[in-house]
Amino acid sequence: MTQILILFLDGVGLGPPDTNTNPFSVAEMPNLLSLLDGRRLTLDACPFNGERASLYALDTTLGVPGLPQSATGQAVLLTGRNVPAEIGEHYGPKPNPAVARILQEDNLFIQILGRGGSAALLNAYPPRYFEAISSRRRLYSAIPMAVHAAGIDLMTAEDLQAGRAMSPDFTGEGWSSQPEFPPAPVYSPHEAGKLLAHLSQNHTLSWFDYWLSDYAGHRGGAEQAIQLLETFDIVLGGLIQAWDMANDLIILTSDHGNLEDLSARGHTSNPVPALIIGPFEIRQRFAQDLTDLTSFYPGVLRVLDSDSIP
Repeated sequence: MTQILILFLDGVGLGPPDTNTNPFSVAEMPNLLSLLDGRRLTLDACPFNGERASLYALDTTLGVPGLPQSATGQAVLLTGRNVPAEIGEHYGPKPNPAVARILQEDNLFIQILGRGGSAALLNAYPPRYFEAISSRRRLYSAIPMAVHAAGIDLMTAEDLQAGRAMSPDFTGEGWSSQPEFPPAPVYSPHEAGKLLAHLSQNHTLSWFDYWLSDYAGHRGGAEQAIQLLETFDIVLGGLIQAWDMANDLIILTSDHGNLEDLSARGHTSNPVPALIIGPFEIRQRFAQDLTDLTSFYPGVLRVLDSDSIP
């Protein structure tokens, strides 16, 4: 049975190979380069099919004017519906009532459970997050909203401490630097990648939400962006080393562009990557008709429907 890890890198588009504005053109990322046979994660590398990975560009504009936004982009990935067209605009960062209704009607997590599989969002959330949600001082973003709609519990500090979940920065260093957060284990980036692989084996579908990439894009600092990408590449190396490359799939994707163009602190209309890592036949099954964000949801279900989910 194929198991899938969705490695969601918020705000990561495919830009031109411009060393002045695109940190993907200058960051030292040997693990990613190895997957792509020396290519970088830039638009000119698409499409690509190699021994271990494939790379496609996904349109995020979906025929709707304006720059793509987080709530609608993530909702498209999670439902396969052209959410911006349905509500008449790109919207974000948090879902409005119209986007929330779409996510609560159906989403990828609901579909996996309905097929008899298991699914999890592997991010841990601190106590103050749950307190803010409960008091309505904070709204769910699209991904945890979809998880909640499926009746799946979000991971807590206790899950993080027990090694069942991971902090948003993979390693736990950012979590541990917050004095009001409960204690947490700290991993090297390589160890964090191996842990991510291990946790993904517990579910039919695992999702990790790496929102720090969008944060770095909005701040617009080249040094911070390059450091973030180089650390991520080490995590990716640990993940691949511990991954079952014979049966399972890693899919790296995003909701809109941002980090790939540091000349603008807002979102971009660039396509986003669908980097697919795993066996060639399964990669091809997922990539059938893969052109824009609406193609992602049916691709995941097509892979899983080809197996018998226990």
